[in-house]
Amino acid sequence: MATQKAASAAVDFARIYSSLGLGKETIASLQAFRKRHGDAQRLNAQYASQPTTVDFAHYRTILKNKAIVDEAEKLLKDFKPVTYDVNAQVKAIEAFETKAVAKAQETEAKIDVELKELQATLANIEDARPFDELTTEDVGRAHPRIVEAVETMLKKGKWTVPGYKEKFGDLNLM
Repeated sequence: MATQKAASAAVDFARIYSSLGLGKETIASLQAFRKRHGDAQRLNAQYASQPTTVDFAHYRTILKNKAIVDEAEKLLKDFKPVTYDVNAQVKAIEAFETKAVAKAQETEAKIDVELKELQATLANIEDARPFDELTTEDVGRAHPRIVEAVETMLKKGKWTVPGYKEKFGDLNLM
């Protein structure tokens, strides 16, 4: 307890507040918490120094009904705190913890796979040629479906792209 007080007294809170760059509200909250903590420590020390035994002889001299004092003394002497078997709760917590760890490891594995895929995609993007250096042959090799669509349009003599007029309007002047 003495070392704890010495340690808390050695802390320069003003320097901590300024070095961490805390806001006014945060500093006020911390100061209020420190005040409540100090008050709680003082009350704890005050109550810890008080005697915890009950002087039944004193109450017998004050009260007329001695039977109540005798009954209270008997109840206090016979009082035994109830003990609970917490093994079932501990086992349930351990089972939950095991499941949570397993789920976390599974999630970690999924994230690792996804991260590797994203890194591969990023490397692919970084290694790709700039758009202005692409040729129509490069686009055709990358997406053969486009080449097939253009060839079909050429065979049919159809030179319009479906949906173009709806999206961009008709630019024909004639």
